[in-house]
Amino acid sequence: MNEKVRLLKQNIEQRIVGKGDVIDKVITTLLAGGHLLLEDVPGVGKTSLAKALADSLSLCFARIQCTPDTTPSDITGLSIYDPTEGRFRVVPGPVVNNIILADELNRTSPKTQSALLEVMEEHKVTIDGKQIAVPEPFMVIGTQNPAEMAGTYPLPESQLDRFMIRMSIGYPSPDASADLSASPSPGVSLQQTAAPSPGASADLSASPSVCISRYACAQLFLQSAGKGCAMEKI
Repeated sequence: MNEKVRLLKQNIEQRIVGKGDVIDKVITTLLAGGHLLLEDVPGVGKTSLAKALADSLSLCFARIQCTPDTTPSDITGLSIYDPTEGRFRVVPGPVVNNIILADELNRTSPKTQSALLEVMEEHKVTIDGKQIAVPEPFMVIGTQNPAEMAGTYPLPESQLDRFMIRMSIGYPSPDASADLSASPSPGVSLQQTAAPSPGASADLSASPSVCISRYACAQLFLQSAGKGCAMEKI
């Protein structure tokens, strides 16, 4: 598994230059089955980081641009009437994908923010009483701009608790900036570290290798001394 993680990090670094520590935390969150909250100003590569992760693993990616008028059904999906079949048909929303980027999450209403609670915790979404499982592996990457708080809705504690890691990316170092200016194109094509699955949009097991790695991480044994240290930190 170490070799696969090293290859994944090396692959993402083709797009995100000089941020090895940030990439380490993103991969750790993915393998631990958690979610990530990025708090930073625009233009530091939050969207590029999420897209590079999904591209490297051949996972389904969806970006949700949160605005004050975004409704819960815009995220979870809705039920529409199909006149050809004479019945209502459930149309899953963008949250039914592997890697979800909820951009500027604090700019949408608390009602819409709460639409992410069920799916982030239970990995399933309910539409008109029908439960739909999300693909595995599943990870939500939320972003918010801490510099401009006007017209925003601070995330409640119940929602912040769903995110395993809360961090910022920051601007690149001078050396990394020089490397970026010398690169031929910021949209470099990434090598796939996992074989793409046919019909990925409908496949609920888009990357079995990531799921296996997650299971391996869950089997790690923590000795009593380590447990005590962890409880003191909490």
